[in-house]
Formats: sequence, C-alpha cells, structure tokens
Amino acid sequence: MSELQDIVSRSSQFMAAVRALETKRPDRLFDDPYAERLAGAEIIAQVKPILKGADERGRPFAAVRTRFFDDFLFSLASPINQIVILGAGMDTRAFRLPWHPETCIYELDRPEVLQKKESILQDTPAKCQRICVAANLGQLWYSQLIAAGFQAEKPALWLLEGFLYYLKDTEVYSLLNQISELSAIGSSLGTDLINIKMLQEAGNELSRRWRYGCDRPEELFAEYGWKASVIEPGDEGAHFGRFTFQKPPCEVTGVARSFLVRATKKTV
Repeated sequence: MSELQDIVSRSSQFMAAVRALETKRPDRLFDDPYAERLAGAEIIAQVKPILKGADERGRPFAAVRTRFFDDFLFSLASPINQIVILGAGMDTRAFRLPWHPETCIYELDRPEVLQKKESILQDTPAKCQRICVAANLGQLWYSQLIAAGFQAEKPALWLLEGFLYYLKDTEVYSLLNQISELSAIGSSLGTDLINIKMLQEAGNELSRRWRYGCDRPEELFAEYGWKASVIEPGDEGAHFGRFTFQKPPCEVTGVARSFLVRATKKTV
C-alpha cells in the first residue's frame, strides 16, 4: 500500500472514531453502534483530545459533516434507490440508517479496506441491499460498478465524503467526468471540498497529504453538467446547534474555508 493510500485508510478509521465518540454524547447528532469496533481503541484514544478541542472552539466539523450527508442521502433515497459511496472506507450508513428494503448501496473501495470492514462486521446485517465493489479509483472502477448491477440509465445518488482533497487536480477532474458519464439526469451528488487557502495551511498528519483545493465549487461542478448548492459548516442547515464558530462572511477573501456541496445532474 502506498503512503497516500495508508493515510486515506487512517482517515477512514479516524472518522469511525469520531462517530464512536459522537454516539456517546447526550446531544449526539446521530447513532453509530458499529463505529467503535471499526475504529479500535487506539485510534479513538488519539482522536478524543482532538475532538475535545474542536468542540471547545465550536467547530465539530466531522460530526456536522456526517449528519449533513446522512440527511442528504436519506432525503433523496425514496425517489432514487441506487446509492454509490466512493472511497467508502469504514462508512456504516448501510447498517445504521433505516433504508427502504429496495434501496441499493454500492460501497466502492480498495479490496483490503473492504475486507477489513467485512472481517469486523461480518455478522451484522445491512438495512438495505449492500453491494461491495472492490476497486481502485485510479483504474476501471466504473466497469466494475456496472458489472455489480449499477444502472447508469437511472438516476443515482453519489457520495464522495472526505477524500477529494487527497487527489491531484487531474484526478479530481477525471473522476468527476467519469461520474458524470454514469449519471442520468436527475442524479444527485454530495461531497465536501476545501479552498486553496485551507490547502496551503494544512499541516497535521492527515491534512498535510491534501492536494486539491477549490475556491468556486459551483463553477467546478457546472463544467460537468451539475447544478451545485454550496454552504459552509456553521451556515443555516449545517450547524445542527453545535457548530457555533463565527467565520468571516463569504465575501471576505484570504480565509481558510471548507464547503459542503449538494449537486443535481442537469445535462448530459
């Protein structure tokens, strides 16, 4: 496994630890009874003081992001019953959200990542039709997705949570082009991005491996036929009473920012 792949895998475990610790809170934004096993005690111990500091600053980004995309997926899963989670890692939405039985979730990640999750959750039934697609996003993953039953002629929900900024510019553009080619009009996509200022300021174990920043997500997605709505954590609809940090207004430049993106496919 390359160093970058190892970092991204660790990020997935870190997010499982976030969900495990959030689940123990009386004011939790969601429940994830599986996250503790997926993260492991060592990672949870590492994450705990980081989360404490984020909460004290009114910036519980990871918990807010999880709840935001929970709501995004679940609000659209009735009219659109095929969901693709790219870079699924230790995601547990197939197990913890009350899906309609006909909902089909495709979890796509590298074989070793999916195998690790399977070994931990092997006796846990999913609450929907869950299909694991072992593939590398740098290869012909879309062919494997279609072979697994994905129907490109029907609208789909896509989730790209917490990993676009680990890719190079050209990799991001290639991935968005591939997703767009697989997406019927009416498909929806959720992702998070950082701006270039945040990319420049990154410095901890995970963020120092970030490689992609975008100042204008709406314009990025429009190039691929999507109409995007973009908000920042702490905005109305993305604070959940917990993200209380007061950031500068959006027109203020030179500020490190993260974005939560919801997009709808409008053109072929």
